[in-house]
Order: sequence, then structure tokens, then C-alpha cells
Amino acid sequence: MKLRIISMILFCLTLVSTGCAQTKLPPETRNAALRYWLAFAELKDPPPNVETLELLEKTLKGQTPWDEQKLGGILDMNRESLGIFERANKLPDCEWGLEYGQNSSGSIAYVPRARVLARLNTLRGVREMAKGNSQGAVDAWLEGIHFSDQLTRGGSLIFGLVAKDTMIPNLQWLARETKDGRLNEAQKKEVWERLKALPEAGVDWGAIWGVEAAVVEQFMEKLRASPKAVAEYQAMTGETAVPGCIPPSQQEMKMFREYMEQAQDSLHAPQQEAKVRIEALEPKRKKLCVSEQNVIPNAQKTNEARQQLQAAKDALQQALRGN
Repeated sequence: MKLRIISMILFCLTLVSTGCAQTKLPPETRNAALRYWLAFAELKDPPPNVETLELLEKTLKGQTPWDEQKLGGILDMNRESLGIFERANKLPDCEWGLEYGQNSSGSIAYVPRARVLARLNTLRGVREMAKGNSQGAVDAWLEGIHFSDQLTRGGSLIFGLVAKDTMIPNLQWLARETKDGRLNEAQKKEVWERLKALPEAGVDWGAIWGVEAAVVEQFMEKLRASPKAVAEYQAMTGETAVPGCIPPSQQEMKMFREYMEQAQDSLHAPQQEAKVRIEALEPKRKKLCVSEQNVIPNAQKTNEARQQLQAAKDALQQALRGN
């Protein structure tokens, strides 16, 4: 009888063991954006006092040395968020899931959080360098550069501008530490290879402009089909529609597309050439209806933002060459 009971117990344990062996976890995501969303959710805002915020800004710009006592706690309370950020940075894909069908009303609520997290990550590199951990600093700054590049994936102009603002501090810190001799040869090679993988101007400004153009065109086509075009235009832009401009005519749409396409082509050209070409396009822009001009971004300022980012990237490359 005892032998029979023991046999039954062993049989049940075998079934349980077999069942467990067949249980598998679903595959983890390859999409970095989903992980970044988790990192944004875990963010803890720094103390709102002016003194701390000013110290953060000065430290980020390299104007004052790292202060562990005053700033270390801010990074410590965001350890979870920064850890998720690091793991997300290693994933191969990045799709933010933007709702292009919502035109310019599509949510980009994560962008401010992305900017905060990127700045904290840059400060993480500053902290590591202050501790004497140059590899940890290089890793953080290169991860920051990669994140800024990922921000522009499928994004419009606002994403490019945020990417510029978040990438430049990482480039500048790497250049500064390279000039000061704190990076070894292996680290400098690693930085050089990562820079080579970026577009010449840091991010692809022409592609970003193309997305912006498509979003604006979709909005304008929606107005052409709406019986409440004037009200919708005003609600979306905050501007009063100029009589006869909204909804735009078919000819106006043609002129708009021509201008946006030529501006996009200009942003693929070298920076100085792009400046000249955009200036030459100004008469075309001014021929557009005023209400159309109000929803078109400033191509020259876009080119200036591009130049600022490219200058920071070029300065780092020069430092790596030893110039």
C-alpha cells in the first residue's frame, strides 16, 4: 500500500515538473521606445528649489564641478529610471507609435520627460567621471547620444530640436574629457566609431523636415474636406484664419508642396549651401497664403539648429584627432 502511494506521489511530481518545463515566458520586446516609456514613468522630479536647478544646469554645462552632496541624491532617487534607460538603449528597434492620423493634435506628451531623462543621464556620466570611472562616463554619454538619435525616429521637427538639445551636452563632455586626456585610446576609438554611425549633422534634418511637411499637409487636406475649416484652423493653431486662405485651394496646396519639398532638399545639402538655398526659397514662401505660412516651420532656423549640432559633433571629432 505504501509503495502504491509513493508511486502516485512520484507520478504527480513528474506531471508538475513536466508542466513547468513546458511553461515559457513570452519574448521580451525589441522596441526600445516601450522600455523608455517605463523609464519615463519611473522618473522622480528634482527638488523645485531654484538653487538646485541652477546647480544642475551649471553642472550639465561644465561650468561647475560635480557636487555629490547636493546632486548625488537626485540621481540616486532616479536609479530605477536610469537603469531601465540603460537597458532600453541596447535594444535594436525604436518605434514611438506616433499617431500621424491625428495630424498636429497627436500626443507628444513624452517629449518633455524624454528631455529630463536625457539630462539626468548626462549628469550620470559627469558623476562617473568625478568618481574616476572614465568608462562609466563614456558609456553614459554614448548612450545619451544614441537616445537623442532614437528620439528622431519617425518624428517631426520638435523631435529634432529636442534631440539637438539633449545630444550636444554629451558631445561637449566627451570633447572636454578627450582634450583633458581622461579618455584612453580604446575609449576614443569607441567614441569615434559611434560618431561615424550618426548622420553627418548628428540627426537627419531632411528626413525630420519631410515628416513635418507630411503632418502639415495632412492637416491642410483635412481642412479642405471640412465644412468647419476656419473654426478647426483657429482651434488648432490659435491663429485667426485669413479670409480666402482657409480652406486652402488646390493651387495653394501645390505651391505649399513645392516649397516644402525644396526646403527638404536644401536641408540635405551642406550647411552653408543650405543657408543660401533656403534664402533663395524665401520669395516662394512669401507667395503662400498667410495662414499657410503660419503653420510652416522656419527652415532657416532649422538649418541653424542643424549647424549647432554639427559644430558640436565636429568639435568632438577634432578633439579625438588631437587637433
